[in-house]
Amino acid sequence: QVQLVESGGGLVQAGGSLRLSCAASGRTSSNNAMAWFRQAPGKEREFVSAIGGIGYGIAYGDSVKGRFTISRDNAKNTLYLQMNSLKSEDTAVYYCAVRAGFRVARSMSEYDYWGQGTQVTVSS
Repeated sequence: QVQLVESGGGLVQAGGSLRLSCAASGRTSSNNAMAWFRQAPGKEREFVSAIGGIGYGIAYGDSVKGRFTISRDNAKNTLYLQMNSLKSEDTAVYYCAVRAGFRVARSMSEYDYWGQGTQVTVSS
């Protein structure tokens, strides 16, 4: 079993920055790929970014490429999402997820465990 707890969400003005964290515990390791997804009101959950096991790369959704940076601290079992140049359309609940595999994946169905989400609201 794996537990994921997100933090760092909040209210920020457009153009500002936030850093999300996701603390993982339980049966997880640096070999597991992890990801961020988000869901805005009335919309489907969408892929934001993923990071693979060591040496297995990083992927970003087109809407966040160049503005968001994913990283992980394996010693702390923590995943991060640095979000810069935030826009009102980034407003959503952000979810952390982990999968048993080590390769990055963009589909929700590829991920086995999910956090409870953290709200990010960007005011224009």
